[in-house]
Amino acid sequence: MMPQVRDSSASNAVPGCGPLIPPLSDALRPLRQQIFERVRAAGQIARVQVAKELGVSPASVTTGVSELIEAGLLEEVIAPREGDAGRGRPAVALGVRACAHRVAGMKLSDREHTAVIVDFAGNVIADEVVQRTPGAMSLPQLFQAMETLLDSVCAKAGIERTALTALGLGVPGFVDSGAGQVMWSSVMADRGVDLAALATAHLGLAVHIDNDANLVTLAELWFGAGRGLPDFAVVTIEHGVGMGVVVNHRIYRGAHGLGMELGHTKVQLDGALCRCGQRGCLEAYVADYALAREASTALNWVGKDGQSINVLLESLYDHAKAGNAAARSIFRRAGRYLAVGLSNVVNLFDPSLIILSGERMRYDYLYAADTLAEMENLAIATGRPRPPIEIHAWGDLLWAQGAAALALSAVTEGLLAGNRDGLREVAAQ
Repeated sequence: MMPQVRDSSASNAVPGCGPLIPPLSDALRPLRQQIFERVRAAGQIARVQVAKELGVSPASVTTGVSELIEAGLLEEVIAPREGDAGRGRPAVALGVRACAHRVAGMKLSDREHTAVIVDFAGNVIADEVVQRTPGAMSLPQLFQAMETLLDSVCAKAGIERTALTALGLGVPGFVDSGAGQVMWSSVMADRGVDLAALATAHLGLAVHIDNDANLVTLAELWFGAGRGLPDFAVVTIEHGVGMGVVVNHRIYRGAHGLGMELGHTKVQLDGALCRCGQRGCLEAYVADYALAREASTALNWVGKDGQSINVLLESLYDHAKAGNAAARSIFRRAGRYLAVGLSNVVNLFDPSLIILSGERMRYDYLYAADTLAEMENLAIATGRPRPPIEIHAWGDLLWAQGAAALALSAVTEGLLAGNRDGLREVAAQ
């Protein structure tokens, strides 16, 4: 198959996606996979630069690139050159063939479901948000919600569901990503469900699942502030409290895939009831349902039982901004518990960056100066600076984008981690 050269000189620079792993640090995978991921991370890159960064010969890169172009996964692009006066041969770089595969990412949550479709280069093609009534769903209800959302976002993208290669799915709770199993989730009525296998059979599409906090972390690793960082932590504050940790450019999930449950670390013995069924969890003092519970008691909002948590939280925040002492004390108390959780993250992992992520982060009382100062006091005093903290008040679409990154990663592994015969099969399709 003769390679086709796409002209990108008239367009903006391609940002790329995926972890920006330092050269010569990741040589355990097949060379063609390293080449592909290096190209995808760069957006556009010359062959000679790929060889230099991977520490291999240009001839080896040329062989690997030829296989990837033959399989339709990479393409040659005419790259813009600074000071190019139009004379001589144009610069040719490598880029991912974006149309080679499309994947969907989806997050199911307590109050809304979100989905995106991205191409093989990580560009978002379409997105969709569907509001829902809170409450645990039976498996038939869950599959119906997934099917409806998937069909809707596919319609927006102008494609059939059969055009998708894989689906990444995120749910809150305890998820063993490797086994495809959900041990417990607030959106599911059943426990110990082999959700990946069941959803794959129901949708006729390969489904990969993970805890939703890990997916926000993947979104930061692939598309955001964590791309060039070897180690960082993401703490999510939404309907619950979650955490994802990246160690050496990889998500750390623990021995059984159930690690990093910051929201269910205990901050008070025999404390407030958490939705997981135990008491004293950090989440039971910081999450939205905890704030709403405190507001109903402290502000005597007995007549607001039928209102949504979002409405209650907005009202609580307005009262706090207006100077209501009880409302302020609720946020202050939650902020102190958050400081305990963040100091534990610092003491345990010493990350280079902590990202506080989620729509709830617009409630700045949660991370006010006194909260961060208390975190400083609770962290071990070493004389060295604490990790910086960034606030990312993203909506739920970021979580779905992380789910799409999970699907992209799985598809890439499936295509490139095997032998050359598998790549030839891709080329023949």
